[in-house]
Amino acid sequence: MDLIESTRQFVAGILEGEPSTHDMSHINRVENTCMKIQETEGGDLKVLRLAALLHDVGIVREHEEGGNHAEYSAEIAREFLGKSGAEAELIDHVASCILTHRFSRGMKAETIEARILQDADRIDALGAVGIFRSLVSMGALRALKQTIGTVKETSMNAYTEDPFDGFYDYMERKPFRIPERLNTETARVIAEQRLEIMRMYLEELKQETV
Repeated sequence: MDLIESTRQFVAGILEGEPSTHDMSHINRVENTCMKIQETEGGDLKVLRLAALLHDVGIVREHEEGGNHAEYSAEIAREFLGKSGAEAELIDHVASCILTHRFSRGMKAETIEARILQDADRIDALGAVGIFRSLVSMGALRALKQTIGTVKETSMNAYTEDPFDGFYDYMERKPFRIPERLNTETARVIAEQRLEIMRMYLEELKQETV
């Protein structure tokens, strides 16, 4: 089995049953979007695919302990890739991409691979999938607070008394700010197409909830 597929199996095992939207379907979509952007923008495809597969593997630890899943994911990636016999340069590059991927942390990506991973991860918060993920994530965060007391400080809009208020706040704070923070032209084109879907949905939602 090659390194890409063994990494996919490793991540799938950790994320099995993951209640938030950082699940394996998200991982696969981010990987596919990275590959699509790379076709135009360039970059090392192996680094990109490994970083995409491993970028959220620390989310389970974040649920349990709080903290930053990007940092946990980079640590886990280093350990897994090291045990898999990957070269030090490859491990360093993958870990660096993972460390800078989070939207809420506002970290600067230094390589084309890191910039593409940022873009692909952010694009998955847009369009029909983005709407679906935001609602599932809000429900999961509310459930985690009730069951184990975990509160995600970067997602406080998930805990509003009226879920509609939290959803509107989320939409204002994240999706429509994403295009200005994308790194590549390819990603900006994809983002604009998906934002049009979100605009239409919000308009309809507001009309139905007046």
